[in-house]
Order: sequence, then C-alpha cells, then structure tokens
Amino acid sequence: MEAFFLPADPGQRLCIHHSPTGAEKVRGALVYAHPFAEEMNKSRRMAALQSRALAAAGYAVLQVDLLGCGDSSGDFGDASWDAWVNDVLLAARWLRERHPGAPLWLWGLRAGALLASQAAARLGPGERRLLFWQPALNGKAVLQQFLRLKAAAEMQQQGDGVQALQAMRAALAAGQSVAVAGYTVSASLAQGLEQATLALPASSGEAAAPAQVAWLEVSSRADASATLLPAAASRVEAWRAAGHRVDARVVAGPAFWQTQEIEDAPALLDATLAALATPA
Repeated sequence: MEAFFLPADPGQRLCIHHSPTGAEKVRGALVYAHPFAEEMNKSRRMAALQSRALAAAGYAVLQVDLLGCGDSSGDFGDASWDAWVNDVLLAARWLRERHPGAPLWLWGLRAGALLASQAAARLGPGERRLLFWQPALNGKAVLQQFLRLKAAAEMQQQGDGVQALQAMRAALAAGQSVAVAGYTVSASLAQGLEQATLALPASSGEAAAPAQVAWLEVSSRADASATLLPAAASRVEAWRAAGHRVDARVVAGPAFWQTQEIEDAPALLDATLAALATPA
C-alpha cells in the first residue's frame, strides 16, 4: 500500500494505491469514488477491506479523496460536482499509466456511482467498466436526504423543519452555500449533484460501445429471495435492453454507509471479487 499526494487543479489529492499481489499479470485496475459527506467516513473501513482483498487477488486499486474531502486540498465548501468528476478522471489516468494494459474499472459507492458513471462517459468506448455498490439512481434524492438532516435538527429545536428546508433551497438557488451537519455545501456542488443521474452512454454509434457493469447491493434479508428494489431493477433491465452487460446481485449485509457504528459486509467483499472475475 502506497499513500501519496497526486497533483491536481487546484492543489493535490490524497491517494492510496494498492499494488496487485499474487498474480503474474494485473487482472484489472480500479479507481474508487467515495460517497457523499459523512457516508464517506462511514464507508472507509469497507473500502479499505475491499481494496486489500482486490490487491490480494491481483487487482490494482487507487482510492482518492476528492477535492475538499479527507486529507485532500481545500474545504468541502470549495468542491463542485464537475471538480469531483475531474478528480475521478485524474485518478483513472494515473492508474492507467501505472498499469498499462490492465482493464480499467470505475468503482463507486452511493453518490460515488453517479460520479463514476459521468466519468465513464468521458473515457474511451472500450474502458466503460463500472462497479457499483448500492448506487444512487439520481443525485436529487441524495441531496434531499442530506438537507433533511438539518431540517430534522431544526424541527427538534424549533418545531419547523419545513421552513428550514425551504430556506436552504432558497439559499442554494440564490448561489449561496448552506451548512448541514458540519459540512458546507456550495451552490455549484448542490446543483451538479441534483442534476446527476445514473446513466450509461448509448450502446450504438461510433463513439459508444456496450458498458460492462457489476451492480451490487446489500440487504438485511439473509435469504436468497432478496432482490433489487423495483426502481433499480427497472434501470438494470433498461440497460440490458440497450445492449449493456450488467451483472446485478444482492447479498446479505448492513447498510454500512449509514449505520450508527462502523460495520462490515463480508458477503459484499466476496461478491465483488466474484463479479469482477465473471467474463464479460
């Protein structure tokens, strides 16, 4: 494992590179796009466990703290959605140069999946390989859920969470930043997140090619009957109908990105290795 700062604009990004071991040939290279705000911190352990497991199986992994997150340059309030997409692409270029010829994957958790899908649209047609962990289908829902944290706090203190939510929406629309649960969110970040959707390039046309997607979710149900939620299942079927190769699986485990205590989902680690090993 190698930690370093990757020069970026602006500043630099903290990266952790997990070199592949146990394989004569690098089986693949993955860039990890972390989720939004506090979900990033809740997920650090699972991301680290998976990165180590992938490296032991012969994959290279690059974890990157996006602009204003973790130990990277800037504050959270300095971030914009476009800057985060560019950070994912910057990390992908570094990893591709470090491991030329290895299949490149963009791995995103929750809102990180939205970043990965947008970054993938700017990669070459043959490089659209995506690993999704519990992907958010759109950024509007992610932002709404986040703003409700402050609305809930206002309701407990003053009994008017609706007014607090409206005030935050108005401030963002006016180009102002808002503070929620210790995070300052700029209007540009909120706007970019709200407009983001989980989408893939069309599989027809000269500049497009079928994407390869491993879609993994966790469920509190431990039996084999657990399935994707209807909205997620509909998206998967639409992508398959468009010619994309989508391997969707549901495994037993906790919602570790939002649990009160830091929790592990061992079945997700195993399912990820299995999904990446499945031929396209």
